[in-house]
Amino acid sequence: MSYESLVGMTNAVEEIVTEKNTALALGSGSLKVFATPAMIRLIEEASATLVEKNLPLESTSVGISLNVKHTAPTPIGMKVRAEVKIISVEGRKIIFEVAAFDERGEIGRGSHERFIVDRKKFQSKADAK
Repeated sequence: MSYESLVGMTNAVEEIVTEKNTALALGSGSLKVFATPAMIRLIEEASATLVEKNLPLESTSVGISLNVKHTAPTPIGMKVRAEVKIISVEGRKIIFEVAAFDERGEIGRGSHERFIVDRKKFQSKADAK
């Protein structure tokens, strides 16, 4: 199956910064600001849900690479949004341009890659470890 038709598709997801997704709470720092791991999770969520709704039921995607810079802090109470765009497809590998924003502007940017896999085969491989 060819996935070339995915190129150009976009998605966005958002959430509010709370005590639970701060650097202090997630152990990635000592401040009550939106954590880098939380930003990465939001980017992966936007990417995964975009791909998922365009795959056959027996397939899913897994993240294989991230190259993202977190360039600005976001305080508790502010809304954050991850935006993703599929910029190319190489076989079963999907490459995204990604960015994250808060209510004041961009807070992160980079690239993300996901790989399309068969759900059952991938889970079986993991379970066999």
